[in-house]
Amino acid sequence: MSNSGYDDFLFRQEIEEIDPFLSDLIRWEDERQARKLIFIPSQSYVPGAVREALGTRFQNLYAEGYPPTQLTQVNEDSLHDISWHLANYRRYADRRFYKGKEYANILECLAQRKAAKLFARDEISPEEIYVNVQALSGTPANLGVYWALMEPGDTFMGLDLVQGGHLSHGSAFNISGQRYRVVSYGVDPVTERLDYDAILEQALIHQPKIIVAGYTSYPWAPDWSKFREIADACGAYLMADISHVAGMAAAGVYPNPVGIADVITFTTHKTLMGPRGAVVMTTDEQLAQKIDLAIFPGEQGGPHVNKFAAMAVAFTLAQTDQFQALQKQIVRNAAALAEGLTSRGLGLAYGGTDTHLLLLDLKSISPPAAPPTGAMVPIWGEPAVRILDLAGMVCNKNTIPGDLETSLATGIRLGTPWLTQRGLIEKDMDTLAGLIHKLLTNLKPYFYQGLSGVLPRAKIDRDVLEEVRTDVAGIAIKAGIDFELEGFVYPHYQEIDHTGTTIPGQIKVTGFRARQFLNQITPLNVLDISIGEKAASFILNQDAVLISEVEITRVEQDSMGRDVFILSPPADQTDVLLSWLRGISDGYILFDRQDLFRKVEGPVIVELVAGEVDPFLPAAGAGAAAKDLIGKYPQRFDLTKPYYIGVNSLPPGATGPVWKEWSWSEKEAPLKKTELYEVHRKMGAKLVPFAGWEMPVRYSSIMEEHRAVR
Repeated sequence: MSNSGYDDFLFRQEIEEIDPFLSDLIRWEDERQARKLIFIPSQSYVPGAVREALGTRFQNLYAEGYPPTQLTQVNEDSLHDISWHLANYRRYADRRFYKGKEYANILECLAQRKAAKLFARDEISPEEIYVNVQALSGTPANLGVYWALMEPGDTFMGLDLVQGGHLSHGSAFNISGQRYRVVSYGVDPVTERLDYDAILEQALIHQPKIIVAGYTSYPWAPDWSKFREIADACGAYLMADISHVAGMAAAGVYPNPVGIADVITFTTHKTLMGPRGAVVMTTDEQLAQKIDLAIFPGEQGGPHVNKFAAMAVAFTLAQTDQFQALQKQIVRNAAALAEGLTSRGLGLAYGGTDTHLLLLDLKSISPPAAPPTGAMVPIWGEPAVRILDLAGMVCNKNTIPGDLETSLATGIRLGTPWLTQRGLIEKDMDTLAGLIHKLLTNLKPYFYQGLSGVLPRAKIDRDVLEEVRTDVAGIAIKAGIDFELEGFVYPHYQEIDHTGTTIPGQIKVTGFRARQFLNQITPLNVLDISIGEKAASFILNQDAVLISEVEITRVEQDSMGRDVFILSPPADQTDVLLSWLRGISDGYILFDRQDLFRKVEGPVIVELVAGEVDPFLPAAGAGAAAKDLIGKYPQRFDLTKPYYIGVNSLPPGATGPVWKEWSWSEKEAPLKKTELYEVHRKMGAKLVPFAGWEMPVRYSSIMEEHRAVR
């Protein structure tokens, strides 16, 4: 049935027509998720049916309030009696502030009943489980429980954030740590496992109102019964936050806390593969009523009704045999990844895993000293995960036991849900463990001292990064995906064709610091090249060996005022040169073996373009030693430049005369005196030698003069 009798304002255009750039961003993100391997354990690939439900016209509704009480109490099959429920709605309405929610009411109850059915146990029926599906995400769900069961200033216990707890479990940066008194428990410093006796001792001393059990980066399943005993011993509520592992608990591969914990919270977008949302469950009707009021109207307004539809789809999928097989494989893959890493000599924080995630301990790697200082610097998580991302493996740094600052975390959190969804199995985990090991053990860490503290950094050989990136891309392209790839290239992806084929074309280098960038990677003085001029030069590697001879042409700035240069290399050297220039721009490629701290200015855009200037015929071949090139082509080496890549690997004298080390010592001679010398002396000045003169430095004490001038 159509209605074409009126002009309307329904904006029927597709996204691509409304906003092409936004459409491109969506397409680019789609392909990123397919062409990279994602190890983040709190993420999953949401099935198309869930995304379809999330995009339905239920999105258009405002539904402040809750469905009718009688509707929330019927079972899932009874919800299908639409005629009866619509008759009741027309006669009695509902508890909403907006009318027109007859289908939204049924939808919310459907999501509630499906969730209850999913987590019911033999001794706990779905009808005994009260479910709230309105919390927007995990933190609002947890805060809603706190709001319902505590008063500001009350005490609750949760696992220390540094040792695997969540931000909403009492971090000082979160409202949970600011509104309530938080007592954090931790792991045993020796075993790195939960010490239930120590937790009990803390609970008896501090008498918390709530004990939170459930974690974001602790890799072992908790013992719910022991937590129940601890909570009962101190009269606390037990809250189980199973956000990460809800899918595993539903599938029976992780202990289910329903019937043991007083309240259970979880998000629906992690191992459950649902929309971004959260669920709160309890078997206590009075607690359920308090929690409902805490979430609405306590902390939220209208819920996202379209999310209820997507949740219901996800809960239905979670009851299938395929979903259970997925969750079992997630655990097997995590164990295989852990075995692959430890068998290669890498250490795991907490000693292993029996869940979906593991924590790699970077302190188990002994990196080389950082030249030229010889400082022994650990590998920190931040630069490690940046370089892993450049290689196509997406993960996150994480604090582990012993870390004191988040910025200096020495752990990497690795999860297997997304990888498993795409069809990877144990043998793939071992391959990936080998690639992770290869990358991390070749890192060369160092740091800068910033205004706010240590700035962790690391570099890696270009060849190692390219090898790992190529292997990762090969695995990703074979893994399952539910759409056709478009094959985007640079700037989205750095992969280079290493099959030995030639790449015709020239290289355009663009950036606000493009002049400085090129000046620091070539022995030529690029700063002297004016727009329209060109000059031949060499690009050397870290060992002062020729990567490529190029002609550098400076062209007009682009529309944003950025400098632009065209490099013309031989076709058979273009791929290596592209990789080298892009790696230097990214900032993680080792380009100076004698000085790890050395920087090249950037970033710049390095793109392959069709011939924009005349072709260039080189005189020297790749692999030539720079010390030989200086003799043949001295005009291409500016000996006044303080630095360019490769210069530190040249033998003494190769770049000109060997300069003697400068030194100076003051000659023995009578000190000279100024006309005011006697005045200074009579005033009691402290006189010292200064450049051949006897000069005053102070008249009273240092502290007195400091106070006088400050």
